[in-house]
Amino acid sequence: MAKIQLIATATFGIEAVVGRELKKLGYEDQFIENGRVTFAGDESAICRSNLWLRTADRVLVKVGEFKALSFEELFEQTKALPWEEWIPEDAEFPVEGKSIDSKLFSVPDCQAIVKKAIVEKLKQKYKCEWFKETGPKYTIEVGLLKDVATLTIDTSGAGLHKRGYRKLVGGAPLKETLASAMILISRWNKDRVLIDPFCGSGTIPIEAALIGRNIAPGLKREFAAEKWPRINKDIWEKARQEAYDLAEFDRELRIQGSDIDDEAMSLARYHAKQAGVESAIHLQRMPMADLKSRYKYGFIICNPPYGERLGEMNEVEDLYRQMGRVFNSLDTWSHYVITSHPNFEKLFGRRADKKRKLYNGRLLCNYYQFFGPPPPKIREEDKQLQEQNI
Repeated sequence: MAKIQLIATATFGIEAVVGRELKKLGYEDQFIENGRVTFAGDESAICRSNLWLRTADRVLVKVGEFKALSFEELFEQTKALPWEEWIPEDAEFPVEGKSIDSKLFSVPDCQAIVKKAIVEKLKQKYKCEWFKETGPKYTIEVGLLKDVATLTIDTSGAGLHKRGYRKLVGGAPLKETLASAMILISRWNKDRVLIDPFCGSGTIPIEAALIGRNIAPGLKREFAAEKWPRINKDIWEKARQEAYDLAEFDRELRIQGSDIDDEAMSLARYHAKQAGVESAIHLQRMPMADLKSRYKYGFIICNPPYGERLGEMNEVEDLYRQMGRVFNSLDTWSHYVITSHPNFEKLFGRRADKKRKLYNGRLLCNYYQFFGPPPPKIREEDKQLQEQNI
């Protein structure tokens, strides 16, 4: 199968995490830049990347890229691209667009020109004057950045954060892709306990369970490219079978989620069941102040309230002070906290070992990372005795 240029789009700040995921899948030929990772693969790469990527937003086919300073250049160079290799005669192919720092700043005009150019190219291929557009969907995007046009086709359909388990939504939900990025950045060890004391509707614990059991996040959903004639159904079936074979559905994990909101906890239990990981997570209603653990080493990964709404700031700042006291009692644990509050470290009472800028939706946040000490290494004979429960 021929090499295809693909783009995994990503929220600013987690592109390197997406790149790491792609390397784990075997796609070493990649280029990371703001908001996306370009990589090379064949048709199976479209299937596998959609099924497995936890932190990317979408997977796109890169049809072409060129400089365009006029509408005529945009038309002619778009028409010259091999659209017929992807788009069948009955395809529905809407065109979306965006333009940043480019001479061609009118997005509607750029969309119309690209659509017309593709139609003209397909007329040559299929010897017809009109297309019904009743078949599979190929969402095309013309993206202009500093006068360079990038033409892509979306293979994902709904965004990759839509895993299929979150049917109901609570207040201010954390995107599944960001929750996964937080866990992967933490380098959480699956053999250690993970606690989220502000779990809300359960996104962080559920994503941790999917990671811990090596369950592909796209296993329970469909993708736009599944209906494309170019990608044989056997390729999709093989990719899904690979994902099923690699999953550890019964692996024991120590993941805990808690919250003070009864409705949120009800949602969390429902979502965990929908995701098929309810047996991997212990969920309970509990205030953060009561947080404790019998385990010596572990991870806290959480998304506490930010105090963005008027009148909430004092309450949130008191909460951060309390977090500092409670988390400090687990002084051999590692703590990971995302918030937009600029004075979190001062309120928490400790400087982070590392900070990383991440976007929660459109809100710029810091991901504060406090590293606990590594547990002592267990001698091999001691490990064997533990495994035998001796």
